[in-house]
Amino acid sequence: MMNDTAVSDIISKPKTTYKYRTMDKLIEKKTGWKAVFSRKNIKWWVAGAVAVVLVLLLVCSGTSRLRVDGATLVTGEVKMGEFDDYIRVSGQVAPMTTVQLSPTEGGTVEMIVCEEGATVKAGDVIIVLANEALDMQILNAEAELAEKENILRNTMISMEQQKLSVRQEKLQLEVDVRRTKRAYESNKALYEEKLIAREAYYQAEEDYNLAKDKLALVTEREEQDALYRDVEIKQMEESLQNMRLNMSMIRRRKENLRVKATIDGELGMLDVKLGQSVEAGTRIGQINNLESYKIEAQIDEHYIDRVTAGLEATFERNGDKFGASVRKVYPEVRDGKFKADFRFEGEEPQNIRTGQTYYLNLQLGESLESVIIPRGSFFQNTGGKWIYVMSRDAYKAVKRNIRIGRQNPQYYEVLDGLEPGEKVIVSGYDNYGEKDELIIR
Repeated sequence: MMNDTAVSDIISKPKTTYKYRTMDKLIEKKTGWKAVFSRKNIKWWVAGAVAVVLVLLLVCSGTSRLRVDGATLVTGEVKMGEFDDYIRVSGQVAPMTTVQLSPTEGGTVEMIVCEEGATVKAGDVIIVLANEALDMQILNAEAELAEKENILRNTMISMEQQKLSVRQEKLQLEVDVRRTKRAYESNKALYEEKLIAREAYYQAEEDYNLAKDKLALVTEREEQDALYRDVEIKQMEESLQNMRLNMSMIRRRKENLRVKATIDGELGMLDVKLGQSVEAGTRIGQINNLESYKIEAQIDEHYIDRVTAGLEATFERNGDKFGASVRKVYPEVRDGKFKADFRFEGEEPQNIRTGQTYYLNLQLGESLESVIIPRGSFFQNTGGKWIYVMSRDAYKAVKRNIRIGRQNPQYYEVLDGLEPGEKVIVSGYDNYGEKDELIIR
């Protein structure tokens, strides 16, 4: 047992660091920060630092990810194959020739003779118009024409009476000339024999000369009256002829109230009702020439530089294949589309009708060996500038820039960015927000 002195020494002695002797070397036990950074723990610190660096690199790299359900994805394989350069367009059958139906004279619809869809011949009456103002104009023109005719008739009668009066006066003067001439010659002979006075002789001579002058004056007036009469009558007859022509034109205007078909065909549209007021030149319908047809198609403006007259197209109808070609391309673009007309090449389909819809394969170029991918709705989101490419293990898809060239109803032609054998996501990207990577569950 320890004595009391030994126990008190132990209690009063401060705490010390215990040391252990191993062989010939004394090892001190580490505490505090030294224990934390001991050689035994340094490997954990290194591993933690590496993990932190990797996390920082991942965060700082800017890569965005999104988890998606693989069952919702539609994928396609990139492959090398023959690319048929064609597009599929829809068009409606329309008559090759259509004549607009417009009245040349305005009026109120009084009668509808032919209904829409009826077959008509050139000259057939389609509608009848009524125009009271035109009727009144015709009556006024007829009255004016009658008045002018009466004036011309009265003028001609007056001129004829004047002509007769001048001729009668001329005849009387001719008699006076002959009578005064006899008197003058008789008095001259008597005067030469000194049987009458000189004054009597001179008076007979003056009477004879006066009679001759009067006859010359009346003769000149007769000639002038004839010239004036011819000119005036000619002018009045021309005026009367113009009035008759005007009257004829007004009567033709009356005939124009009966709107007629100008060609043989089908009355394709008639937009009038009884009692409706129709102005001259208003389009009220059309007549379709059923001898030949065309196809009117609306094509996406993306192809406006490639679609030209003469390009060939094919379509199927009731199991038979038919040919067509581009007849005309309209340059105007509306709502992202432009219009093109196709004509049939060879035989036309049976029972062809205006308004039927045909689906045409329009060949834009030759078939070439190209890198192709299936068509998909991803194009609407990316414009063909990028696509998600699947990894080999199919656990993720990475965004990649690509360049797409031509396209047809089945495939896109890839000019750059993809290699045959790769798989891509071709379904829509509406919910992906242009993430850099898709993690596929």
